[in-house]
Amino acid sequence: MHYFVSDIHLGSGNSTDSRRVERTFLDFLKQIENDAETLFLVGDIFDFWFEYGEVVPKGFTRILGRLAELSDRGVRITMITGNHDMWVGDYLEKECGITLYTKPQTFTLADKTLFVAHGDNMNIKGQPVLRLMNAMFRSKGLRKVASWLIHPDLFLRFGKWWSSKSRKSHGNVQSPQVLNHLIEYAAKYSKGHDVDYFIFGHLHYAADIVGAQRILFMGDWYSQPSYLSLDNSGKIELVYIES
Repeated sequence: MHYFVSDIHLGSGNSTDSRRVERTFLDFLKQIENDAETLFLVGDIFDFWFEYGEVVPKGFTRILGRLAELSDRGVRITMITGNHDMWVGDYLEKECGITLYTKPQTFTLADKTLFVAHGDNMNIKGQPVLRLMNAMFRSKGLRKVASWLIHPDLFLRFGKWWSSKSRKSHGNVQSPQVLNHLIEYAAKYSKGHDVDYFIFGHLHYAADIVGAQRILFMGDWYSQPSYLSLDNSGKIELVYIES
């Protein structure tokens, strides 16, 4: 079985909500340990993650330990970074056995072609400010300069504030309209590529859209926890979690 999750935003919110989400995710990882062949972490697993050369954010001990255990058991874990955890280095790969990607990827599983992306930084040609911000945040040079000049405590404090602001911009109530630009992206992409399933996160709205393309969105784990399961016959399902 192949599993997909996104937008868990570990470390966000107040301590009660944060621990609730952590427990829910830990329960999920325990639930899949016996039949998972692959686990895809499709961005924003952490609410803010920034690696210095010798420093990583504290916390997440139970989660990282469980992921490392799954990897040791032979589960292939792949992470496609999102806009909250794009500043990864080699720590997750070395310590947890996670294969990292910073851009959308195409995979073949169960004889199906999957286009998997977090969903940020896509189909935003008409948004110059957002494009500039994305280019700045993804700049390896700026990231290195920041790690040299800014103390980790200060930078992580700023990052958590910025991540909270960004996450809250989604609002508490979402509507299907937030999906439109990624649905349009999938339609355009399909004209030149054969894709069976498009898989996205980012928008904090879970949906399974069956049309000219099969497009699946996963919700965030604070308000709408969900995951995707793909069995070896090629059947994919959006599953909601009661938390």
